[in-house]
Amino acid sequence: MAQTNHKEYLTEKIRNIALVGHGGSGKTTFTEALMLTAGATTRFGRVEDGSTLSDYHPDEVERKISINASLLHCDWQGTKLNILDTPGYSDFTGEVLSSLRVSDTAIVFVKAVEGTEVGTEIVWGYTKKYELPSLVVINKLDNENADFDKSLDAAKERFGHDVTVVQFPANQGLAFDSIVDILRMRMFRYEADGSGKFAELDIPAELKERADALHEELIEKIAETDEALMNKFFEDGTLHEAELRKGLQKALNTRQIFPVFCTSAGLNIGFAPLMDFIVNYAPSPLDRGPVIARNLKEKNEVIVPPDQSGQAALFVFKTVSEAHVGELSFFRVYSGTVSAGMDLTNESNGKSERLGQVFLMNGKERKEVAKLLAGDIGSVVKLKDTHTNNTLSSKALPIAFPPIEFPDPVIRMAILPKSKGDEDKIATGFHTLHEEDPTFLIHVDGQLNQTVIAGQGELHLLIVTKRLKEKYGVDVDLVEPKIPYKETIKAAVPSSEYKHKKQSGGRGQFGHVYLKIEPRQRGSGFEFEDAIVGGVVPGRFIPAVEKGVVDTMQKGVIAGYEVVDVKVTLIDGSHHSVDSDELSFKIAGSMAFKRGFLDAKPVLLEPISEVEVIVPEEYMGDVMGDISGRRGKILGMETEGPYQKIKSLVPMAELHKYSTILRSMTQGRGLYRSKFSHYDELPREYAEKVIAASEKSKVAAE
Repeated sequence: MAQTNHKEYLTEKIRNIALVGHGGSGKTTFTEALMLTAGATTRFGRVEDGSTLSDYHPDEVERKISINASLLHCDWQGTKLNILDTPGYSDFTGEVLSSLRVSDTAIVFVKAVEGTEVGTEIVWGYTKKYELPSLVVINKLDNENADFDKSLDAAKERFGHDVTVVQFPANQGLAFDSIVDILRMRMFRYEADGSGKFAELDIPAELKERADALHEELIEKIAETDEALMNKFFEDGTLHEAELRKGLQKALNTRQIFPVFCTSAGLNIGFAPLMDFIVNYAPSPLDRGPVIARNLKEKNEVIVPPDQSGQAALFVFKTVSEAHVGELSFFRVYSGTVSAGMDLTNESNGKSERLGQVFLMNGKERKEVAKLLAGDIGSVVKLKDTHTNNTLSSKALPIAFPPIEFPDPVIRMAILPKSKGDEDKIATGFHTLHEEDPTFLIHVDGQLNQTVIAGQGELHLLIVTKRLKEKYGVDVDLVEPKIPYKETIKAAVPSSEYKHKKQSGGRGQFGHVYLKIEPRQRGSGFEFEDAIVGGVVPGRFIPAVEKGVVDTMQKGVIAGYEVVDVKVTLIDGSHHSVDSDELSFKIAGSMAFKRGFLDAKPVLLEPISEVEVIVPEEYMGDVMGDISGRRGKILGMETEGPYQKIKSLVPMAELHKYSTILRSMTQGRGLYRSKFSHYDELPREYAEKVIAASEKSKVAAE
């Protein structure tokens, strides 16, 4: 499996491409056709049979969707194409972000029937964030109801008028086999056998007029992106080939033009011309230029050019734990040359790492190589202390590249181990799974005595817990997480007394206190005041009284939840010269607080989340109605592109599995973000249920 007959690619001969788009838009099949056309594989794998190069994980074969981003590479005209095939489902959005982060060009997929879907719009936003040159591929033009023009219009509407046709289909639908290329002004007719072979023909008369008009439009579009070209265009009425090429390269690299291509991945139509375009026009790492890193010691920014003879620096963008291999770290070389046996430093923890074997990947197939130059992407096994988002660099270049910013979780679930004694294994397993996938988070809540896992969707958490079982042999159930309610009071109690007196032969116990208890402003916390006059409670016992109060507050009084926002003043009491001790005053403080708390109109507080929902206008009414039905309060709306953003406050207890509910309510087109806002009083009828449930669990525990 490990071969070393590897051609070395200079930085200018590398193209790093991420394939992104909505689930089911054909990215994985596209990868198969591309690899077959380039001669990197001899068979056409099918998603349906689980035989593709990039969807090789058992979960992917079983579900027939991409879950992990896969790295593949091939050679086209002496240029190396590194291809990152990313998942389309938003549950696995972390894979998309990390792939785009190390790519120089994005290929954004639009389906020829459905047009621009929500997943496509999300990834388009990511390409903007990373300022990535982007091509638009209208795929599946062989589908019965394929409509290129409609899909093109939708793409222009969503992504702007810099979406520019470079190809259009000569025919579409079930008979699709020909593409008109308006850059070359030729037509390509493909054979129907899936071989990818095609004949280059003159453009037929009936399509010539459209091709000429689009060719003119393309030239104008390129001319508009550069003042010198614009002047040239006005003088000559057109642009010459060299000017056109240079202008198009620059416009693509600066996101002033988004060229549109036609394909049917399933029939292997449209690949050679598209790969020609990538080699000739898409930017190399040199064209993309230097990247900015931080020198952690000097606390300053460092500009790192993609120089293959510079100091070595690489960035780990993905970590995978493979059976029989161990941890596999995927990285991009940003500077210098990286080779096996090299010693580099992880600047985030100061630890030194010796690189083991360096590999090129084609899905799960690894090919050992001696070295990789700046701009290239590969993997290395068994790094000891390096994970996703870490930088490894030579001692002479002590830098860290900025981390990938992963999205906040949209779903939380509590876990229950199926068998006792598995806690340590579960903790270890989840920790490793988080290292592999930083969008998966774990939080142990000591207050509520539960472990909560969070992620990007229900499917995301199901897959993580399935992997936990397969890799670590531990099984967990997912249940609704407990809500972190709080307890507080609405009225003041001027005096609450408790006398703790115990006589059991020998020295007794005595502690006697009067406490004043009053509510404080929401969010202001706890305050304890000592107002003892004349030493009726000796100073050495006062901290014990406070401790008794604090302990009781932590355990809760009415339903077992933490007490917040109260002021307790120790106003009076008495002591016994022999029998008084710290424990007695601690008990007295605790019991006086409990008594007073129950007289002070106690209430439960619930956490309220600030929720933003982004939906197409047609679903707005349904979503707003649903939010109101969840005791939510709509704060306002604003337009965001073709979408409406609904801002609201919703109790956390009403948001369980909301991401799943929202997806089904909006046909997968709604998105939401939520963050904790504040605590508010829980309405009485709900509070009664929470208190009753707490009593029930207390009885069950006894």
